[in-house]
Amino acid sequence: MGYFTISSFAAAPARQFYQLIIYHVKDKLQEERVDKYLSAAYLPAAHRAGIPQVGIFKTVNIDTASDKRIYVLLIHRSLKDFHQFSQVTRKDRKLSAEGADYLNAKFDNPPYLRKESILMEAFAGMPVFKKPVFTTTKNEQIFELRSYESATERLYENKVTMFNKDEMEIFTRIGSQPVFYGEVLAGSHMPNLMYMTAYNNKAARDEHWKVFGNDAKWKTISALPEYQHNMSKADVQLLTPATYSDL
Repeated sequence: MGYFTISSFAAAPARQFYQLIIYHVKDKLQEERVDKYLSAAYLPAAHRAGIPQVGIFKTVNIDTASDKRIYVLLIHRSLKDFHQFSQVTRKDRKLSAEGADYLNAKFDNPPYLRKESILMEAFAGMPVFKKPVFTTTKNEQIFELRSYESATERLYENKVTMFNKDEMEIFTRIGSQPVFYGEVLAGSHMPNLMYMTAYNNKAARDEHWKVFGNDAKWKTISALPEYQHNMSKADVQLLTPATYSDL
């Protein structure tokens, strides 16, 4: 039985919470060990705990990438559920048994170089995530993850307002398939926001960004004085879904 109850549905806030776990791996061996753990142990444990859909993504062309990353996207209804999930999985004996190679790894043979965890709250303008719809196979699909950093908290809040008021509408209207928009509550590059969009393939991704850049509304709002300098750095990651990902 999962940890969600009927009462938690009734009491759940409108805005979801997203946890993004990032594994940095050095080579194919580490990638395969993390893959094995996630697919055979962690994903089934998440499902047992009441999270029906977990996204697993990898850096595009991970074999030749200098920074090889594996991303895990978990969707929680509340901060209480976020906390309960970690407690439930920690006590899951099946997870411990099926993930033994990963969980019991020796100090001189770790399954990854480093691991990050980022906690976000969904934007008010899109309080729940949306599973994208594709007409292509998984090996063609592209998920684009963007992190926008701001110089100060006030400028960050201004950028969030820009998204909620105008920017998200453009992404939806041009068919960029937003998966989530999140205000980062805890992470290593704050203040920042993160969001993910999805495309049938790389060519579709490039075409949608061209349309976005030429959109009349975008040209208008990006020139408004009140929105100037509200972003200081953008980090863009192009990802492909793992074969066992729910998204």
